[in-house]
Amino acid sequence: MSTSNLELDSRLDLAQKPAGSKVAAELSTDITHNFLPKTVKRVLYNPSARAVFFQVLLLVSVGLLVYVAINNALANLSQRGISTGFDFLGQTAGFGIGMSLIPYDETHTYGATFVVGLLNTALVAGLGIALATVLGFVIGVARLSKNWLLSRIAAVYIEVFRNIPLLLQILFWYTVVLQALPSPRDSLSLADAIFLNVRGLFLPALELYPGASWVLGAGVLGLFIAVAIHRLSHRRQQQTGHCLPAWRLSALVMVILPAAAFYLAGQPVGVEYPALKGFNFRGGIDVMPELFALLIALAIYTAAFIAEIVRSGIAAVSKGQTEAANALGLPSGTVLKLVVIPQAMRVIIPPLTSQYLNLVKNSSLAMAIGYPDLVSVFAGTTLNQTGQAIEIIAMTMAVYLAFSLLTSLLMNIYNRKMALVER
Repeated sequence: MSTSNLELDSRLDLAQKPAGSKVAAELSTDITHNFLPKTVKRVLYNPSARAVFFQVLLLVSVGLLVYVAINNALANLSQRGISTGFDFLGQTAGFGIGMSLIPYDETHTYGATFVVGLLNTALVAGLGIALATVLGFVIGVARLSKNWLLSRIAAVYIEVFRNIPLLLQILFWYTVVLQALPSPRDSLSLADAIFLNVRGLFLPALELYPGASWVLGAGVLGLFIAVAIHRLSHRRQQQTGHCLPAWRLSALVMVILPAAAFYLAGQPVGVEYPALKGFNFRGGIDVMPELFALLIALAIYTAAFIAEIVRSGIAAVSKGQTEAANALGLPSGTVLKLVVIPQAMRVIIPPLTSQYLNLVKNSSLAMAIGYPDLVSVFAGTTLNQTGQAIEIIAMTMAVYLAFSLLTSLLMNIYNRKMALVER
């Protein structure tokens, strides 16, 4: 036996000694290291390669679990004679929907019911986010007001509405408040143009005639010019310390351009006012009471949380910033708009995103009062008629997931824009 073989045998004997010996552990590692191929050693001792390996292993394991679950579900459905697939989307629905943003009747397909429910959900989510944001910012700023009464009212609002379950608030506004409104003949009116009664809210609607596209184009052009004015004002403020009256100029442009296009094109835009005909109003925009109650409840409930977020964001700004701005002689409104709020937004945006996501998901509670959202129309009536539970629930979940991801994406983009940039 050669000297190298004797040395190897002695190392193996030492490596096989009971655990706890540091020498044995080091010798065992040394032997493994010496006898492994270089390629294997390069991969084995590379942290990035090991991380990729375990991630791939996890993905494969999850994929196998999903595959097994789907196969089991399909086998069970086949044994019970339940068909699968998305062919049902082309079948006639045969039921009506109380509110639709697109043309729809009983002759349309189940695919159309999905689109109707999707648009109704998007409408509630979009309007709810806008109303809750405005109301939340107003209440949040009022919470920090030096006026004792205004601050106390804001504090009571926050403590009351954020501690009552949202479902109860929806039912309150729908059953207690809106159902107590007068009949259409005794409607509450504003300037004989806006009417509120137990059947809903009725608003004037625009009527478009040939040539209305010129007015619309002028409005879009005015919007772009207004954005350019604000950017120019911001750039000038950074360079010289002086800013243009951006809001006044923007409002002037957005009024003059569409007005000029309106008269030059022969007044191609009219107004249709709601009018009482028979037992209800006809014409204009009809906001059904279910939508009205849902919007009020979502906006008021979410605004209570947004108000606290705004209050904490403003409180996070150093008092020295406010004191320095006051020392320069800036008005309190200007200090809040140009000094405090821009810095507070960096603290406000991340939790504000969570509240937007909660509002989108909470809109599914519309089913409690019969508003035809996606859950009520598609995951409710359509599911009961077709029995395609897996496909319908999967599509509904995918829609809410897409809404949440889109909201997060837009807010993350805005957050990066507002973040501090190191020089």
